[in-house]
Amino acid sequence: MKTNFISAISALSLVESDQRVFVHSVAAAPSLLIEALTQRGPELKNVEMIHLHTEGQAPYTAKGLENSFFTNALFVAANTRQAVAEGRADYIPIFLSECPSLFRKNILPLDVALVQVSPPDKHGFCSLGVSVDISKAAVETAKIVIAQVNENMPRTHGDGIVHVSRIHSFVEGNLPLHEHVSEAASPTELAIGKNVASLVEDGATLQMGIGAIPNAVLSCLASHKDLGIHTEMFSDGVMELVQKGVITGIHKKKHPGKIVSGFVMGTKKLYDFIDDNPQVAMLDIGYINDPHVIRKNPKVTAINSAVEVDLTGQVCADTIGTKQYSGVGGQMDFIRGASLSEGGKPIIALPSTTSKGESRIVPFLKQGADVVTTRAHVHYVITEYGIADLYGKNLRQRAKALIGIAHPDHRETLERDALERFKIL
Repeated sequence: MKTNFISAISALSLVESDQRVFVHSVAAAPSLLIEALTQRGPELKNVEMIHLHTEGQAPYTAKGLENSFFTNALFVAANTRQAVAEGRADYIPIFLSECPSLFRKNILPLDVALVQVSPPDKHGFCSLGVSVDISKAAVETAKIVIAQVNENMPRTHGDGIVHVSRIHSFVEGNLPLHEHVSEAASPTELAIGKNVASLVEDGATLQMGIGAIPNAVLSCLASHKDLGIHTEMFSDGVMELVQKGVITGIHKKKHPGKIVSGFVMGTKKLYDFIDDNPQVAMLDIGYINDPHVIRKNPKVTAINSAVEVDLTGQVCADTIGTKQYSGVGGQMDFIRGASLSEGGKPIIALPSTTSKGESRIVPFLKQGADVVTTRAHVHYVITEYGIADLYGKNLRQRAKALIGIAHPDHRETLERDALERFKIL
């Protein structure tokens, strides 16, 4: 089915001052629409931008456009971090599972949604492709939907189907999608990966994010059998395990045999892999990240990371002191879902030290640091030095276990702090 394309500038003329505008997530961020909207900055006032992590530039956060645009981020990424720190943007703390309800319940009603879609098929249906996540809810509820139609956007199975009748303006933009190429794991990351992999049982259902540690874990799972995937996102490492026959999903109770995800971020090989692949179900994040759904799968092994963990087990994952670095995201959704799953294992994995050599196992979180995962929710904490199982442990036992996986250079200091606080002898 053909669509009537107009220029990006013409399409973005539909945006007015004092409106709330959603931007499609992660690798699906529609750069042509973003650029055209930003060009209109001098004639607009008080346009609220709202989105999750987006790849590429976020030019509407630039200095000098404060009166035109204000970003309310549901997750802070590199392209919005400075704007948040300098007051041109802000962050909404919320579980990822609850983000779609902000739109559907009119808590944050949307005036406009800017999305990137595949060309329509013969029935008039486009696909949200690599990012269904909260974007499906945005398309359903926004008063106006403007789409960048891109031949490079894969057509994915699941919830991300949008009929052309729901789209008000079409802009042609056949640009390469944003890609993420993973670097080789360092010795520290590989050691963490091996420790995590030692807890993964055959037949487990995995959740993990993107980055060095998740990739290191995946690289250590080649000898496992019949793993399943139910996750908010995945990258190339999952695809490689599917091709090796490690991931089959045959033991899953929810969507057996399917790789279930809300968005993907990786290379073009990954985007080609999910294109028209019935094995991959791209679903609404409100469903994927619902702990009541997560728990129904067996042996859910949720692997998440952190900035620092204190000696009681409190996990700071999204701030560095008072600096907002990322967001709550789906960590708590999956930590809780995994803990309720039969045989489930919620895991926090992190290097024992920062790049500056400071301990990530700390007596107290930094002043102003936020707790994403409470000490009552934490089970396993893993570094390159081992595994601390905190579940059912008292404060003294937790401190001892965490000190045992801290970097050796910091253990003596942590022991003194633990002695003073918990009277550990």
